[in-house]
Amino acid sequence: MTGGEESGFLVAGTPAFRRARWALAVAGFSTFATLWCVQPLMPEFAAEFGVSPAQSALALSLPTGMLAFALLVAGAVSDSLGRKAVMVASLLASGALGVVGALVPGWHALLAVRALEGAALAGLPAVAMAYIGEEVEPRSTGLMMGLYIGGTALGGMCGRVLTALVSDVANWRVAMAAVGVLGLAAAGWLWAGLPASRRFVRRPAGLSGLAAAWRGHLADPTLRGLFAVGFLIMGAFITLYNYVGFRFAAPPFELRPAVAGAVFLVYVAGAVASPWFGARAARHGNGRVLLAAVLLNLAGVALMLPDSLPAVVAGLTLFTMAFFGAHTIASGWIGQRARTARAQASAIYLFSYYMGATLTGYAGGWFWTGMGWGGVAALVGAMLGAAALIALRLRH
Repeated sequence: MTGGEESGFLVAGTPAFRRARWALAVAGFSTFATLWCVQPLMPEFAAEFGVSPAQSALALSLPTGMLAFALLVAGAVSDSLGRKAVMVASLLASGALGVVGALVPGWHALLAVRALEGAALAGLPAVAMAYIGEEVEPRSTGLMMGLYIGGTALGGMCGRVLTALVSDVANWRVAMAAVGVLGLAAAGWLWAGLPASRRFVRRPAGLSGLAAAWRGHLADPTLRGLFAVGFLIMGAFITLYNYVGFRFAAPPFELRPAVAGAVFLVYVAGAVASPWFGARAARHGNGRVLLAAVLLNLAGVALMLPDSLPAVVAGLTLFTMAFFGAHTIASGWIGQRARTARAQASAIYLFSYYMGATLTGYAGGWFWTGMGWGGVAALVGAMLGAAALIALRLRH
């Protein structure tokens, strides 16, 4: 038995680590399939419900906004009720709401269900990060975080590709119902497969303790910088992905929904890149590798500027790999930096992360409508430039 196992940690290479790896990967897969499954459906929403591109983005911006605010309390709830119970309940509720969303009749009803779904999803991301920070041996944390985020990358990809394909042969309602059923199945896997917490210390959920934890984390300049990086990289990522579907549907590409949805297969690159970037950060330092990842993001945006499908796909692949690399490093760094109340540190990071998605994902529609792809690229480039400056400061 290794020293890590003796102290109660999950150590890479052990059966318990492998069970946790698969359980968290499946949970992340389902959560992000549920969240992002509507992204390729936005042109269909615009056509069926008679809404603008920016309004169609509310099907994603509302749940990400609700998710952001719910994350601030999800960590505190898990401090009281336990990590595993909150994560399983999150998957059950969000899966059920996904099925309900497929059945509602109108646009506003769909938005209401999607908003509730976003709130329900909050029980997984911040709590999973806290579980990894508490239960995984520190030298194995980067690997576990990379594998978990790789699962979220595959979930985001498969959610998008599945709904694009199913909506092309059936309709968007069948597609959304399929993703909801997937969430219910993932809840069962997580309950059966995730090892129980061994290092968790139950703490009562109280506003005073919550406020004290927030103040402590926000007083740390490194954590503040990482929170800002989360806002900027996620805002850039969602803005680009929200409107690349409209670009593929418009001249000169004019791709069918199923073909356009297949472009999301580049998420495989993100799933592969996440653990790779995590390993590089362990070797070369978080700050250096984070800066490199953000600069690669910018290079991907530049590659997407020409009206050439191969160039756009190549740029999107590089952009996706670099985004998941940056997110992996920032997420792992949060857990390493926060000495106490790790769930709250993760929650603040993810609040910033999803508020970036909510605000700029919606605002990007104005840039698309007014300036086309050049406007979207300018907005995304400006956000990534700011993230690079922060990463440069964090490096020193």
